[in-house]
Amino acid sequence: MTQSRGLVQRMTGAAFLDIETFEEVEHDETATGQAATVVILMAACQAIGGSGGGIVAAASAGLAALASWAIFAGITYLVGEKVFQGEATWGEVLRTLGFAQAPGVLYLLVIVPFFGWIASLVVSLWVLVAAFVGIRQALDIGNFKTFLTVLVAGGTYVFLQTFLLLLF
Repeated sequence: MTQSRGLVQRMTGAAFLDIETFEEVEHDETATGQAATVVILMAACQAIGGSGGGIVAAASAGLAALASWAIFAGITYLVGEKVFQGEATWGEVLRTLGFAQAPGVLYLLVIVPFFGWIASLVVSLWVLVAAFVGIRQALDIGNFKTFLTVLVAGGTYVFLQTFLLLLF
């Protein structure tokens, strides 16, 4: 396992669902900044591709994505480790989930007329699959426990988001 791969190589590996890449970023505590960069890039591409927004929309989306990433990683860590006996730290889950968003740079394609909705669907599914792989690798659990972790953590996150929106 190479510890010296750069951001682009790690993003490419994560996008191609390379297990070794997810293991590498899981164990490399210095990769948290790179994972945050991936999250910001994905959010900026989604903001620009989805709405044709400019730099302000991209920056706002990046900040919101960072908060969402941290919160979802925390929920996923708690569910995966405490409920389904995974073995990870919050940082490991955070890093793998960050890199799992690498395919999201293709959200830029959403701006293409008549193709955008297909691109959005494909990229969303791709990110979901990458997140599944990242969570499984970070928590060192099997596919079934990973599926349950994603289901419970995702449901909890959506409930929390809805509750906060209604509250504020």
